[in-house]
Amino acid sequence: MYKLNNLKNVLHGFFLALSMGIAEPSTILPLIVNHFTKSLVLVGVFASLLKGGAIIVQLFAAFYAQSFKKTMPYLRLVFLARVISWFFIGLSIYLIGDKNPTLTLWLFGIGLFVFSFSAGFGAVYFSEIIAKVFDKRERGKTMANRQFFSAIASIIAGIVAGWVLNEFHPPKSYAYLFMISSILMGIGMVVFLTIPEPPKENIREKEKNFSEFLKNAFVFLKEDKSLQIQIITMLFSYSFLFAFPFVIIQAKHSITLTGWLVGGFITIQMIGALVGNLIWKKLAPKYKKIFIFSFILMIFAFLIILFTNSKITYFIFFFLMGIAIDGFRLSGMNLLFEIAPEDKRPIYVALQNTLTSIGLFFSIPGGFIVEKFGYKALYGFTIGMLFIGFLFAFKLEVEE
Repeated sequence: MYKLNNLKNVLHGFFLALSMGIAEPSTILPLIVNHFTKSLVLVGVFASLLKGGAIIVQLFAAFYAQSFKKTMPYLRLVFLARVISWFFIGLSIYLIGDKNPTLTLWLFGIGLFVFSFSAGFGAVYFSEIIAKVFDKRERGKTMANRQFFSAIASIIAGIVAGWVLNEFHPPKSYAYLFMISSILMGIGMVVFLTIPEPPKENIREKEKNFSEFLKNAFVFLKEDKSLQIQIITMLFSYSFLFAFPFVIIQAKHSITLTGWLVGGFITIQMIGALVGNLIWKKLAPKYKKIFIFSFILMIFAFLIILFTNSKITYFIFFFLMGIAIDGFRLSGMNLLFEIAPEDKRPIYVALQNTLTSIGLFFSIPGGFIVEKFGYKALYGFTIGMLFIGFLFAFKLEVEE
């Protein structure tokens, strides 16, 4: 069953990455927002909205999920909401666009929030399915495979996005990308929904109300030192988001930025992810080492653009970031599965995702820093935060 379930997991990741690649938060998304407003703070806000809406509902989703024997029926509703909201963004840009930039931004923001909000439920349900369907070693392999082919999809998305941005004038080009990609997203989601989910035997009885659940959840957090260190380290791993969305804005002002070059940056980032996942797959299940190496690569990437910027510099930066980001993705959740008791797994997942989701909003203070102090100050601050996370990673309490 592993081969078939692995294929379905990989196909889901492939089509999701193919669709998400057109609003990549480090490249195209900032350019879309920058088309309608010159505020760098708003660029940070929208970069946060893409994933930050999930912060609100993670624990609420876990409150119910802890008593579910199966979560797949609920994941269907999440997938439907995400496809509709993604298409809505493209339709809003197409119908309104430059006629009313403010209204376009509002509708864009609403669509991103719904897309991200529904992902809060989806993250808990998806994690439960992956944890039940695959064992410790299989999880590392299937997620590395998923990320590998997701990177291939993102390379394709980068090429397609570069062509569309070059052939069609904004904002129509942005609208086309969103609407077409929503169809691709739906294909991947339908495939994943065909995975046979085994019933969960070891479940918890749901508390009488949500407030009682929250008290219990934070008691678990207070009593489990391993979980505390895990969450702190994960939070610092998001420090790259202080600066990541603004790198492409700096590039826009320091080099000649064509549609093809933007697509090239996406492509080279995904080539980095491809190379990284080949390495991470070999290292699995040594997830702590993957985490530490990812911090090192990310710090080095920001050091490069701190001191120089050119086309080659940016290509190296995005390549290294592609390796490191997927390293964090692969190791972060697998490390959590190692310390989470089966009956408390949805709660542990929700606690980590909720508390570390604060990091998804780092681009907002990042926008203030770059506006007030400039790019070098922002990159220096980001490197410092990543280094603190690097030190915490050595304290992770897991068996290798």
